Amino acid sequence: MDNALPAHIDKYEIVRLLGRGATSSVYLAYDAFTERQVAIKHFSADFIADPEHGQTFRKMIATEASLAGRLNHPHIVGIYDAARGEDNCYIVMEYVEGETLENYGQPDQLLPVEKVIEIIFKCALALDFASRNGVIHRDIKPANIMLCQNGDVKIADFGAAVLSKSDQTQVVGVGSPSYMSPEQVRMDALNHQTDIYSLGVVMFKLLTGRLPFEAESNYALTHKILNEEAPDIRSLRPLLPQRLTQIVARAMHKDLAARYQNWREFARDLARLASLDLPQESISDTEKFNALRDLTFFKDFGEIELWEVLRISVWGRVPAGTYLVHEGDEGNFFFIIAAGEVRVTKAGRDLGVKQAGHCFGEMCYIRQGAIARTATVMANTPVTLLKIKANALGSASDGCQLSFNRAFLSILVDRLAEADTELVSVRH
Repeated sequence: MDNALPAHIDKYEIVRLLGRGATSSVYLAYDAFTERQVAIKHFSADFIADPEHGQTFRKMIATEASLAGRLNHPHIVGIYDAARGEDNCYIVMEYVEGETLENYGQPDQLLPVEKVIEIIFKCALALDFASRNGVIHRDIKPANIMLCQNGDVKIADFGAAVLSKSDQTQVVGVGSPSYMSPEQVRMDALNHQTDIYSLGVVMFKLLTGRLPFEAESNYALTHKILNEEAPDIRSLRPLLPQRLTQIVARAMHKDLAARYQNWREFARDLARLASLDLPQESISDTEKFNALRDLTFFKDFGEIELWEVLRISVWGRVPAGTYLVHEGDEGNFFFIIAAGEVRVTKAGRDLGVKQAGHCFGEMCYIRQGAIARTATVMANTPVTLLKIKANALGSASDGCQLSFNRAFLSILVDRLAEADTELVSVRH
């Protein structure tokens, strides 16, 4: 492979080399048209032309290239472009600053348990999105999961994926043996449950620092995957919660009927564990996302819009008696109550209490600027809140803003109905 750094790959300006392996080089590049940095995986021409393995890898490249623009999710590395010429074969991807999870499966580098749960939860949501779009990854392992510098998570490398409604012959015999499901080892027809199994193995590794099945040869390894039961994670790490043991065991169950039937079941159990069983000093993304899905305010928001809400919002818990806004003060942000209850007063008159799912202060966004508050709001109980600045929402995607506009409109209609009821009551 030529070690010289190219100045360009087609329209992309090469900035620097990110990494090099036996089959490809990965470059940081700049796309002047979209004005963004990208990562380019450029495959060796000799590798593509290899008479023994070239055809298999060309199919894998074609599979990943076919996903360009198809899997737009906050926790999946985006694929932007691809070229499959005989002398110039590459894939253009989202540039992610961070590292894979490989190092965090070592006994002396394990992540906090709550962080592992949050990572697996986000991966489950991403793979649910992929499966609903007809994609089964087939090669879920720590090396294909990126931990970003900001703490977020992204799944990469869909080259081994199975695509439904595709005329392309799927590559067989690919994947990482230690993370393969029993049905993948047998080369049975696969569905999304094979990825559930593999993510269960990733969870096992991140929690214990070892794999559930280890052997000196692939033959011995596959025999264990097919015939032996994985050890209880608490036999390797006794202080782990019992409920966590049950979740890992169910994700890795050999019997498809006993394994999680869908990603939502898996994600739901992870979210419950994160919010109920593990004490936390701060609010995790898992807990936040789970809270949003349960609030009536966000009932019509899609999954991607909910992750965008997490990106633009600041969360906090405040004790009872805390004043959140004062009548007459100016403000360019609004609140949504995630948990607890607030009391609203205006000119000394009690206007009642508002509970989880209600918002206040949203007129600053509707009127596009800081405005004087028309009421005073105080925490009646301990309260969990989302704080969103008007300009942050204004810079959000059109889909996210549209969802907020619909939610605000619904709340305004409810308030008008309440006002009409009060007016009728006063007249009588």
